[in-house]
Amino acid sequence: MKHVGIDIVGMLHREGCSCVIFNHGEVTLCRERGVADLYRILNTDPALLSGATVADKVIGKGAAALMVVGGVSSVYADVISLPALELFEAAGIPVEYAELVPGIINRSGTGPCPVEALCRDCHTAAECIPEIEKFIREQRRVPS
Repeated sequence: MKHVGIDIVGMLHREGCSCVIFNHGEVTLCRERGVADLYRILNTDPALLSGATVADKVIGKGAAALMVVGGVSSVYADVISLPALELFEAAGIPVEYAELVPGIINRSGTGPCPVEALCRDCHTAAECIPEIEKFIREQRRVPS
């Protein structure tokens, strides 16, 4: 996915980051795990997502919800879950992807991604946000 001569998918892989956001002529590299970067950006610098082109390694329903609510204009994913794809389609956001999976698996490979599981019964992107907020708050309470 190229945007104004910038290959953000290539950058995603070369830089080893989790997500690349291109907006307002600038590139933002995200390196945190899971939905942490997208959640932080949505809450501290929402203009960065509004109208942005995003390339991400793994997009589950939670990440998709944050992008939809943030107003991204297009998305690329190495791996995307069907529930995430459905959120983008409902919002009319074009998506390119390398692999479509039924659901995102957690890092240990033992079950579903916790955010994907929390958002499972949400019907809209907006309904996912309180679940994501609760998850982020709980993660911050746990010592590293």
